[in-house]
Amino acid sequence: MNGVHDMGGMQNFGPVVREHGEPPFHADWERRAFALTLAMGGTRMWNLDQTRAARESLPPAQYLGSSYYQIWIEALAKLMLERGLVTREELADGRMRSPPVPTPGVLAAEGVAAVLAQGKSTQRPISTPARFGIGDAVRTRVINIATHTRLPRYCRGKQGTIVAVHGSHVFPDTNALGKGEQPQWLYTVRFDAVELWGPDTTAGAVHVDCWEPYLEALTRSR
Repeated sequence: MNGVHDMGGMQNFGPVVREHGEPPFHADWERRAFALTLAMGGTRMWNLDQTRAARESLPPAQYLGSSYYQIWIEALAKLMLERGLVTREELADGRMRSPPVPTPGVLAAEGVAAVLAQGKSTQRPISTPARFGIGDAVRTRVINIATHTRLPRYCRGKQGTIVAVHGSHVFPDTNALGKGEQPQWLYTVRFDAVELWGPDTTAGAVHVDCWEPYLEALTRSR
């Protein structure tokens, strides 16, 4: 979707200033926010792309006025409300008013380390061959959908070159809608910064991971 989360130089916030030696968490509540989000993900009531979509669907003023983990918590509350796991009254005062809702999964404390160590791949089998290969010239499509997509606005309708083929992976645009994983080929596309932002940019190039439905063929260099 087009929203304030999709910055890419469009909102004029200036360069990203990295914090030297930045800790994983700046406050104890952030650690708890991370743990709570992880635990609720273990219920299997939503998928990763639905989590991303919930975060980016927050009202613009709330999104821009919130810290990183505040956005996480607000999105988690949204997901839980939508699925009947909590009521607004319970969120407001922290008091349970109804029995817990059964969930497909439970992430127990003793299982967290194993889950984190194992990770979870998004790569999936696919029956169709890759449409593009390394060195192919492509153009990204101009899309302005109202739901989740991983194609940033700043590189839509732009020309680039395939520099890596990663196999087929869960397609976030359908997965976020609950329409299934519908795996698609995933590529890394190199864009000259001038192509993205014009001659005044000081950047050299940007690499963006793009799923095949985001791309159109130009001339082939192979």
